[in-house]
Amino acid sequence: MSLVLITGSSGLVGSESVDFFCQKGFDVVGVDNDLRKHFFGKKASTKWQTKILLNRHKNFKNFNIDVRNYPSLKKIFNFFKKKICLIIHCAAQPSHDYGKNYPILDFNVNATGTLNLLELTKKFCPDAPFIFMSTNKVYGDNPNRIPLIKKKFRYEVGKKSEYFKGINEGFSIDKCTHSFFGVSKTYADLIVQEYGKNVGLKTVCFRAGCITGPKHSGAELHGFLSYLVKKCITNKSYKIIGYEGKQVRDNIHSYDLVKCFWEFFKKPKRGEVYNIGGGRYSNCSIIEAINLLESKSGLKIKKNYIRKNRVGDHIWYITDNSKFKKDYPNWKQNYNTKKIINELIEIN
Repeated sequence: MSLVLITGSSGLVGSESVDFFCQKGFDVVGVDNDLRKHFFGKKASTKWQTKILLNRHKNFKNFNIDVRNYPSLKKIFNFFKKKICLIIHCAAQPSHDYGKNYPILDFNVNATGTLNLLELTKKFCPDAPFIFMSTNKVYGDNPNRIPLIKKKFRYEVGKKSEYFKGINEGFSIDKCTHSFFGVSKTYADLIVQEYGKNVGLKTVCFRAGCITGPKHSGAELHGFLSYLVKKCITNKSYKIIGYEGKQVRDNIHSYDLVKCFWEFFKKPKRGEVYNIGGGRYSNCSIIEAINLLESKSGLKIKKNYIRKNRVGDHIWYITDNSKFKKDYPNWKQNYNTKKIINELIEIN
């Protein structure tokens, strides 16, 4: 029996991973205790997704366990041992604002939880690839030092800029403001690399931009496109925080991201890092996203501007996917921002 263990299995990336690997014929064990509800309230709960997954897949089981709880995690690893052929670690506290208000909880979930899983992988299933869902926030606000051009609906780099194709893995993570969330994820990112390079586990960090899709329980503090579409459709208004709404995000659909996991699983490396995101293929500013939504839905959205930006918020971030595409040339993106927004409109 080949078994995939997925943390945060009812979240956006976790649930997409459950669907993908169950459909591939793997047995899948999920670890998810709906901490998202604790972070962001009832509307952000992922229990609805847990019910769907359990009803949809006979080869899926979910354990209501917190990744901070080492003894409970150990029982799972000890029971399945080397039957575990892959670990996908998606569980996290994902918000800048929440991390600042609750820094101990933030660090324990993001950093200690990751360390727990790495130690248990080393002990019980050391041959299993370990995929960690990292973030572009490991670069802090360094991207804001890139010279930008202010346009009508977005900020942009010049066509001759070294970053026109996006930000690659060589970008510095030092001498910047990270946010508390960024710091806890940076620790996790680095320790995942260390267990690859120092211990020899088959580890990878995927540093993602904005991940999105219909499986997202979007909330104001996390889930950019999902929350934007939901809020605009229900309230016909949206609160824009900082930079006049011209800040640029790249958007990768959770399905396109999980296909990256599949490629890595088939050909794993040790201590590897990949920037992964929508790239030049799929990106938008907040204003552009609202404009797209208005044109597709026929709604007129009221924009409520707040001048002060969030700490560590990127003004412009587009991912350079070149390294991953070179190492895994079979990977292709299916979703651009327009297609993603259309899909989000349909479910709302």
